[in-house]
Amino acid sequence: MVTFTEPGPIRAVLFDFHSTLVDQGDPVAWLDLAWTRAGRGSSALDDLGPERHGELASWVNRIWEHVREVDPHNERDLSPTRHRQVYDTLMESVDVIDDALAHALYECMLETWIPYVDTVPVLTELRRRGARIALVSNVGIDVRPVLEAGGLTDLFDAVVLSYEAGAVKPGAPIFERALDAVGVPAGNALMVGDSPHDDAGAALIGVRTLLLPRTSGERHGLDIVLGLVPEGSE
Repeated sequence: MVTFTEPGPIRAVLFDFHSTLVDQGDPVAWLDLAWTRAGRGSSALDDLGPERHGELASWVNRIWEHVREVDPHNERDLSPTRHRQVYDTLMESVDVIDDALAHALYECMLETWIPYVDTVPVLTELRRRGARIALVSNVGIDVRPVLEAGGLTDLFDAVVLSYEAGAVKPGAPIFERALDAVGVPAGNALMVGDSPHDDAGAALIGVRTLLLPRTSGERHGLDIVLGLVPEGSE
């Protein structure tokens, strides 16, 4: 049984990763990059035609929503092996994606993930205010290269990835692991994410939770977090 305490000032912020701090980028660019990596002689648009190309790009853009059809309990986020197995199973259901293209899409996937333009400024300001910051992500692969490439690595006090923690959101253990890592109780923390299913699990253990639905464009509206975290949060 969870014992709730009266909330106090927010001294730590836990952030989801995908569609919260980073965007997976332009689906057309991802598809075209994979098309080239798969050794296709022409472009995806030329080969597929405008209608099929647009449909496939739209599907790819929502790939991690589609994957729930074959993995509703986030098992893919508990190991790299399972992550690839679930991905491959999903791809087998898409006629236009053959094995070579599926492999290429997977291999270049992280190259298209980039931080929103407001990510670094907001994290930097939170650190200036003394807040502890943790990444809490359901992910079956190592996303640290994305953090490094985006200049985010040094802005986190803790990085808690589900496949390393052996626990997935919305379950309590992964959130508790993050709270322990930053040394802040649930009543003094804020969870920021995009999923009403996964990220809202933090509220079940007394963590105030802010949901920012997935957006299009280079900004995600993260400035709203700064209005919830006071100066001198340490």
